[in-house]
Amino acid sequence: MCGVSSLIILGIDPGTAITGYGIVDYQGNHYKLIEYGVLRTSKDQDVAERLNDVYIGINKLIEVYKPDCMAIEELFFNKNVKTALQVGQARGVVMLVAYQKKVPIYEFTPLQVKQAVVGYGRAEKKQVQFMVKAILNLSDIPRPDDAADALAIAICQGNYCSSGLMLRSDKNC
Repeated sequence: MCGVSSLIILGIDPGTAITGYGIVDYQGNHYKLIEYGVLRTSKDQDVAERLNDVYIGINKLIEVYKPDCMAIEELFFNKNVKTALQVGQARGVVMLVAYQKKVPIYEFTPLQVKQAVVGYGRAEKKQVQFMVKAILNLSDIPRPDDAADALAIAICQGNYCSSGLMLRSDKNC
């Protein structure tokens, strides 16, 4: 699929409260923004209901934009175990939807995303956001941060695809 003229990539920054998404059209080393935003759930909802809302939202994005592949950030475990578990649940739901819709899934660490977008794996969040703005030729940095992160993940997918460094050779991207 990397050799095709156009590749629609759905980037996801998973979360239970906020799931960021970014959809780009990757054509011959150039990116065109299609859509970005966030899926929000209410803290008043129980966990199952929140996960169902994420499921419905991702399902709708895939149905509308028909991505060729999906890129998602790998779980980054810091000190907050509760947050890591919640993100893991949302991540699982997102991956399930993509699997059910037969959308190839690619996973990237935060370090890989920063390396692919900025050229430096230890880049600051502001540097990544600035590069997302520049790569997509936007007038402003995408907001909220979750959407900008999702766009960075989508850009990372395109960069890895074009470099031939894909981690999952069993997929067509």
